[in-house]
Amino acid sequence: MWSELTKAIAHINVPADWVGIRVVKETSSNRHVRDGLPQANGKYSTMGAMLEVLVNGCLGYAATNSLDLASLQAAAEIAYKQALVASEWRIYDFGVTERPKVVGEYNSPFLEPLDSLCPGEINDLLVRICQTLKVSDKIVQATASITSSEKESWFASSNGSQVYQKFLSFGNHYGAIAQDGAIVQQRTNNGSHANCYQGGLELLKRDTLWQQVRQVGEQAVELLTAEECPTTRTNLVLAPDQMMLQIHESVGHPLEIDRILGDERNYAGGSFVSKSDFGNLVYGSPLMNITFDPTVPGEFASYGFDDTGVVATREYVIKEGVLQRGLGSLESQARASVAGVACARASSWNRPPIDRMANLNLEPGNATFAEIISDIEHGVYMESNRSWSIDDRRYKFQFGCEYAKLIENGKLTKTLRNPNYRATTPEFWQSLTKVGNAANWQMYGTPFCGKGEPNQAIWVGHGSPVCLFANVEVFGGGS
Repeated sequence: MWSELTKAIAHINVPADWVGIRVVKETSSNRHVRDGLPQANGKYSTMGAMLEVLVNGCLGYAATNSLDLASLQAAAEIAYKQALVASEWRIYDFGVTERPKVVGEYNSPFLEPLDSLCPGEINDLLVRICQTLKVSDKIVQATASITSSEKESWFASSNGSQVYQKFLSFGNHYGAIAQDGAIVQQRTNNGSHANCYQGGLELLKRDTLWQQVRQVGEQAVELLTAEECPTTRTNLVLAPDQMMLQIHESVGHPLEIDRILGDERNYAGGSFVSKSDFGNLVYGSPLMNITFDPTVPGEFASYGFDDTGVVATREYVIKEGVLQRGLGSLESQARASVAGVACARASSWNRPPIDRMANLNLEPGNATFAEIISDIEHGVYMESNRSWSIDDRRYKFQFGCEYAKLIENGKLTKTLRNPNYRATTPEFWQSLTKVGNAANWQMYGTPFCGKGEPNQAIWVGHGSPVCLFANVEVFGGGS
């Protein structure tokens, strides 16, 4: 591939200040079973190139699904004309400093290839998961799915960049719906499609798989007779699988610099954060330490370079509760005069890179789970996201979980159903009272973070320990 791209860069004839080509090849599969019956057995492949040019301080883009020189030249001409016309109304003069030369390679870690099980064996496994979920006649639906992807990308530019990256991703999801008359409850493995990682089939072959599958079925039935979550202000303890959603919605999205600049207001919304808040805003309690870290082995959104070639590094975006930097590419950093990260990412070859979160993690503290709940006279412990609602400034939110336990006098007691909580972002994070240690830190991922027009659904990863928040409004399904 490098010889073809080097030749294309040398022969593309447009009067641009800089030219970049990003080629992406991806093969993905999706296998889904419901109640023991296969529903989907699909395999999808795509390959193409995005041409990017810099003209008069403005960037232009055009994509093509053909990699011959004539098609790349045609795409470069379209991108050039687009940039030339747009440059008359440009809001910032970009230069080659926003597209530095970089050379390197990244490969996802894995132990067992994704194709080491044939489709029939995978279907048999999914059928068995559905059967194991059926712990009772009250289980009215059982589902299981596996998704996998192998993606390669090549990035070359007129100033000498050459970056190759290969990503292997794997995700599995299973869940059960239980019903008793008018009462319907669901339970899944950590929320909808949260078990997504980089790696191979070793991610599926865990010793605890069948124990976890049976527990999901049993807890779905357990919820049918559980008490409704009380409506009160109390101590709230969140498991790492719910912290994933909490971090994503109330930290990740509001810190995207393009959103702060207003670029996403028409579709994805804005942010309560302003440019002057960086270095000053007390976002949370001193226990709040959030890192942008695409270097974590196996986390879903790990990479060596973003899609403009910027080297990925671990950076604190919030340190000891104070906002440090935003989630913004080199372009956004230049426009806003705000420190950012290597986060210019595109969902595929036919989309330009925009500001996206990647791995955004809450760093562990020093408390064990027992220590977190030991001093709680009254509280609620919640697991696994079920629903979410947050305003377009990422300020007011309301989240629902699948499963909860009442905390009384330092112990988990009754199971609660339909648990929800609501707050505002700064109020909530400033109420962070205890943070779990590395032993209860867990990471999850999702392929469904949407943003941009046209839309781009992209991989993100979030890690967190168990956390305690004080004086939070919780409520049940009838409130």
